Amino acid sequence: MAITILLQHYLIAQLNKTTNIYKTQYIMEIYRLGIDIGSTTLKVCLIDEDGREAAAAKAVERYRRHHANPAKVMTEILEDLQRTIGDTEIRVRLTGSVGMGYAERLGLDFTQEVIAATEVIRSLYPQVHTFVDMGGEDSKMIFFESGRVPDMRMNGNCAGGTGSFIDQTATLLGVETAELNELAKRSTHLHPIASRCGVFSKTDIQNLLARSVPKEDIAASMFRAVSSQVVSALARGMEIRGKVMFAGGPFAYLPEMKKHLIEVMGLKEDDCVELAEPQYIPATGCALLADGKTYRISELKKLFAEYSPESGTIQTALPQLFKDEDEYGNWLKDRQKDRLTPQKFDTTAPQDYYLGIDSGSTTTKVVLLDKEGRIVFSDYSFNKGDSLGACKAALKRMAEAAGKPENVRIVRGAVTGYGENLLRTAFDIEYGIVETMAHFMAAKSIDPDVSFVLDIGGQDMKAIFVENGSIRRIEINEACSSGCGSFIMTFAEQLGYEVSDFARMACFAPHPYDLGTRCTVFMNSKVKQAMREGAGVDDIAAGLSYSVVKNCLFKVLKMPSAEELGRHIVVQGGTFKNRSVVRALEKMTGATVSFTDKPEMMGAYGAALYAMGVRS
Repeated sequence: MAITILLQHYLIAQLNKTTNIYKTQYIMEIYRLGIDIGSTTLKVCLIDEDGREAAAAKAVERYRRHHANPAKVMTEILEDLQRTIGDTEIRVRLTGSVGMGYAERLGLDFTQEVIAATEVIRSLYPQVHTFVDMGGEDSKMIFFESGRVPDMRMNGNCAGGTGSFIDQTATLLGVETAELNELAKRSTHLHPIASRCGVFSKTDIQNLLARSVPKEDIAASMFRAVSSQVVSALARGMEIRGKVMFAGGPFAYLPEMKKHLIEVMGLKEDDCVELAEPQYIPATGCALLADGKTYRISELKKLFAEYSPESGTIQTALPQLFKDEDEYGNWLKDRQKDRLTPQKFDTTAPQDYYLGIDSGSTTTKVVLLDKEGRIVFSDYSFNKGDSLGACKAALKRMAEAAGKPENVRIVRGAVTGYGENLLRTAFDIEYGIVETMAHFMAAKSIDPDVSFVLDIGGQDMKAIFVENGSIRRIEINEACSSGCGSFIMTFAEQLGYEVSDFARMACFAPHPYDLGTRCTVFMNSKVKQAMREGAGVDDIAAGLSYSVVKNCLFKVLKMPSAEELGRHIVVQGGTFKNRSVVRALEKMTGATVSFTDKPEMMGAYGAALYAMGVRS
């Protein structure tokens, strides 16, 4: 049922109320606007004088991702409305996890989203027993019983049963979120996937990809995992029975998600209330409840257009990473060891070379050294679930780069990482080397006096403590990825930025926001709080850089103090391509931190050094 019909029913329901108060409460003298600003999206509903969805609203894109800038998106929507209905008067009310902060600072009315949704259900769908709403980072259930106050359940700080969990899966599979629906339709088999949080699910999905499980089955398995998480986390002993109403973007754009949830709940299609546009329920409830002060659209537009992060009330900030470009440039020149950029590949005559391969869970790195120990070729590529194929393609590119591959004599080779045994067998490579040893050898080549090596990849980390030139202790993360590269990547994508741009703006953020030490899931709420307090995206990006270091040292590695690291720190791994993380580590430890021009290649470089050092 479309929202237009929903509101017609609402008007009829109100006119049939027995008291004069209810008869007149929602008579529409002017337009009413409901605005739902969630963690990732912004939705609006406009009601005209007759209590129906205004025709003008159909000409406006009412569901948009706001990329951490709701003020800009809302200004654009109001401009579209003004063009279609003129500078008319409207009443307005906000809802949503981010909407509360905007309402407070702009002086606008606010209603909690559960209350807004309940308003719609009570008035139009009294037969509904269970209401299920799934947003970007939260999910909720409301149970209605005659004569009792509705029982409301919301997820805590776990995003396992929310839209962000679904978005993360799409990213891992290399598809748009909307494509997951079509993939899931073609599934023939379900596999177990942990749905408690993104950390556990990523490992399961990576393993499925490595086993060449079809993306169709992974998409459907993820929908089933999310469905199970929603029921187990929110029902908690309550009976889910018809009629059931589903609301939220995931149900609007991913029908297969709804299908799996219905199956997990043990329901039939007849037990469910069908809505053509379930993503607008909270915004619709806000429009129905909008009363009080009226605004010209131009006035409201000015409020949002002039909103500035500087007008917030940021209570806490960390030291700025870099004052300006000059300080950054001088620092980079001093700290970065330019040694992994390939030199000229001379194959005019037969030459001896040494091969190093780092086969990780998500990427494959290849390095080729000449007899002088100089890198003549390097390659970095994503596995996409096929480690063998990725390595084969990299070696083919190496042959093409050589020009005369017949003059490339690979004397010895070594493999490290997730796919070590597979690649050694497939390509008949002589040696395998433990990852920590490969990274240690690479670090010693950068700084012979290295006291601590920190390698942070996309989902794992390794910490190597060195004493008198030898490894004293090794620590690795287990199930927590809060200090890993995926931590920053996740938030960059959620806020609508490329990781490189996100990292760059962090370097010069004026007031890095202190986000504390939390895992990716718990950090979502802290980032929303920062947005409510007016923090800019650059301040959030810088705060996340600090949090990566804090999480790594104190939450995952559980170090009592930074002094244990010593004064000669070498960092490796793709995460440290983000120079703001390197600088945050320096700021927090007071030590000098060294890194190469390609920190993500250090595992392969160490493997090649090992192959070169082996004496026949």
